[in-house]
Amino acid sequence: MLSAKTQYAIHALTFLGEHYQEGFIPINQIAEIRKIPAKFLEAILLELRKAGILGSKAGKNGGYYLLRHPREIPLVQIMRLMDGPIALLPCVSKMFYEPCRLCPYPESSCSIRKIFLEVRDATLEVIEGKSLQDLMQSGNSYESDFVI
Repeated sequence: MLSAKTQYAIHALTFLGEHYQEGFIPINQIAEIRKIPAKFLEAILLELRKAGILGSKAGKNGGYYLLRHPREIPLVQIMRLMDGPIALLPCVSKMFYEPCRLCPYPESSCSIRKIFLEVRDATLEVIEGKSLQDLMQSGNSYESDFVI
């Protein structure tokens, strides 16, 4: 299940994507239009800025903006940044692999691991090729709510 943090990040990023190259978008506008608690959004956007997805400018006319085109921002990157591994078990994670502490079986013969490898692969098959642009094209447009 996606955390609230990841869902809010996706909503904020799609909003910024809809206004790509239109200048700085104030955090309070994103929060108000996308119904995200401002303090929570502030922490999320800071994390996305540190990861090189967003740029920002402080001050009266400041705000946030995407550093890259929405088609160049992978959905899987956003999910991993916000929630960590895609895999449901550490022993099947591509990016965060760890041996399972609780498993009494060797990895090579663990039937639980084999099934969750399939789950991971099926999940990645769907989301690895998707970008922020794909999320924006799903027909959820809030552009009419945006006022500079």
